[in-house]
Amino acid sequence: MTEALWFRPLIWMDYRLAVFCLVGMPLVLFVWAFVQRADSVQHLLTIYWRVSSLLAITVYLMIASMPIAFVSSLLARILIPTSLWFWTDLNEEIEDRPGSLKTVFSIWRWAVSAYCVLGTVAIIPFMKCAFVSGATDTPFCMAWLEPTWLYREYFHAGSRPQFLGIIGVIFLILYVLYFAYFVILRLGKQGRSAMTQQD
Repeated sequence: MTEALWFRPLIWMDYRLAVFCLVGMPLVLFVWAFVQRADSVQHLLTIYWRVSSLLAITVYLMIASMPIAFVSSLLARILIPTSLWFWTDLNEEIEDRPGSLKTVFSIWRWAVSAYCVLGTVAIIPFMKCAFVSGATDTPFCMAWLEPTWLYREYFHAGSRPQFLGIIGVIFLILYVLYFAYFVILRLGKQGRSAMTQQD
């Protein structure tokens, strides 16, 4: 049955692309923006890191084979490009900024948006892993969990999957609470202007 999973290599490729596009490149861009004192780029990347932390949470949920991880993975792929394009004031400042940083950042932002759109489409068929009882124990769903198990071997070899899953759940609850606070209390006041954010 394992051999029939033609999409397994694509899933591993997706994780590798995620490390490069969603972790490596924005880290380089953040340092670059800091060196050049590009406040608008730094600000947008700070928002990006907050939003994309949902993917890190998803990794810990997947290590414990928690079905909700498939939902959080889908939502992360929707929220990440939204966070990169939502803020009108930052978009205008970045657009007006000359230089190679703007060019590289714009290419990265478009690439991440395309990657997340494709990732959203790709993971939709796996949503049954979140809602069908026992589905996470099937090879079809486990294919998404396998890369996170390798991550655990490298970085949390002495920890039990259930313990890491509990950590993921705690941070997911905090993430949801902060997101609800932002949507309910702050979004109406600040609209699409990120510069009114104070924390």
